[in-house]
Order: sequence, then C-alpha cells, then structure tokens
Amino acid sequence: MNKAEQMLENYRRLIEGALKKHINEAPDLQKSVRDAMAYSLFIGGKRIRPALLLEFCRVCGGNVESALNFACAVEMIHTYSLIHDDLPCMDNSDFRRGRPSCHKKFGEDIALLAGDGLLTLAFETALKTENIPAGRVIKAAVILARAAGVDGMIGGQVIDLESEGRAIPLDTLLKMYSLKTGALIKASAVIGCVLAGAGDNIVNAAETYAENIGLCFQIVDDILDLEGDEATLGKPIGSDERNRKSTFVTLNGPVIAKQKAAYLAKSAKESLKIFGEEALPLAELADMLLYRNS
Repeated sequence: MNKAEQMLENYRRLIEGALKKHINEAPDLQKSVRDAMAYSLFIGGKRIRPALLLEFCRVCGGNVESALNFACAVEMIHTYSLIHDDLPCMDNSDFRRGRPSCHKKFGEDIALLAGDGLLTLAFETALKTENIPAGRVIKAAVILARAAGVDGMIGGQVIDLESEGRAIPLDTLLKMYSLKTGALIKASAVIGCVLAGAGDNIVNAAETYAENIGLCFQIVDDILDLEGDEATLGKPIGSDERNRKSTFVTLNGPVIAKQKAAYLAKSAKESLKIFGEEALPLAELADMLLYRNS
C-alpha cells in the first residue's frame, strides 16, 4: 500500500465514523428518508473529496479533527448529487457502485427528499465546526455553498442536461466538467487550506492541483465509460453513447484523451512543490486517479 492508499484508508475510517454520528436514527415518521440517506451515504466510494480536504488541512498545519465536520459535509453534498444524478429525470441510472440506486430501492419521491436531506444536513454539520476561528468557518461555508450551487455543480448539471443529444464545442464541455465534477473537488482542497489558515500562495497551489486532478478524473471517467469493465465499475458502461452525450473522448478520441489525462496528472504533481515532501500522498493520489479502473 503506497502513501496515497494509506492516506485514503486512514481518512475513510475517520470520515465514516463521523458520518455515522451525524446520520442518527429518525422517528418512525421520518425513518424512510433517513434510511435512504444512510443507504446512499454508505453504499461505498473512496471518499476522495473529504480526504482531500483533510489532507490539505494537515499539510497546511491545521487540525484534522477540527476540520472533520466540513469533510463530512463535502461527502454529504457529493452523495446528494449522486442520488439526484441517478433519477429518471437526470441520468436515469438504475445502479450505483454495483447496487440499486437510491430511487430504485426507495422510490423516486423518497430519493429526491433524501438528496435534499443530505444537502441541508451538510451545512448544519459544517456550521457546527468548533476550535477553528469563526471567520475561517464562514469563508469555508461560502466556498462550499458556491461549489454546490448554480455557479458549481448545479450549473454543470444544467449544461449537461441541455447538451444531451447534440454536439457541443470543447470549451462548453470543459466548462461543464469544471462545474459538475471539478467544483466540489476544488472546493475540498481549498477549504482544507482555509480552515488551516493558509496564505493565498498556498491556497492557489491547492486550487491548481485540484483543478488538474478534477479534469483528469472526469476524462478518465469518459474513458472508462467506453473501455471499462462493468463489474469493476459497478454501473453500466456505454451510457454516454446511449444518451448521445458529448465527452472528451467523443470529441478527441481515446488516444488524445489518455494523453490529456496524463498531462493533467503531471501538472497536478508539479503544483505541489510548494508543500515539499509533506505532499507525497497527494502526488501519488494524482497517479492513482489517472490509472484507476473504477
């Protein structure tokens, strides 16, 4: 196990323990939606976004335990977005990580509310942060809200929906990727630095790293949708083609897509020089995302 794998595993245990405390048992009349929230939150996943937040907080000299509420909030928002993405009115996916998607197990109505519940719980959780100056907490909450909103994930989803069934130019595609996938990844890295009280030069380096791995992650996703193994991915492949979606692969071909992903991973690692040896796990993470098969 390399340093990146060890980092992800350590943070996964820490994050999941904290998430369980925030997803409490609900009264009988709310049990169905709470069960749906918990189902999707613990259906699997690498916890990359909250791990990025905690690791950047650590390398900037911050307190990881104090940043844990924000890490949980990031994962709640990510999970809410997946629940809604899978709905019939969006990507219409019956499976998520090899198991029935939330709406297939609980129905569309409860799935919709489970996503809403996770989004609102995320900000309740983040704003309960203690032992960090209030100004940093407020700044981090604003960054998170923007990344989740119309200038972030929601905006990217709108571009995605309105682009289905037609060819779109590369700059529109990249804008969609930067919002739908990249915004929360970038916010996670930046929030970790902000909570630790890092200066602008450090925040800018983290932002550059996250922008590069975010786009790399999405391009690899496009490649896997074409060439991946359905059993390994835990979801059907070929959905982009069936939905007639423009992707980096459809616009540029798989060879150029792989070259671009490799370039982005390299650029991400170069941006970490300011952090020194402390950033080795983050450098290894960039390679992990480049060579992943799920």
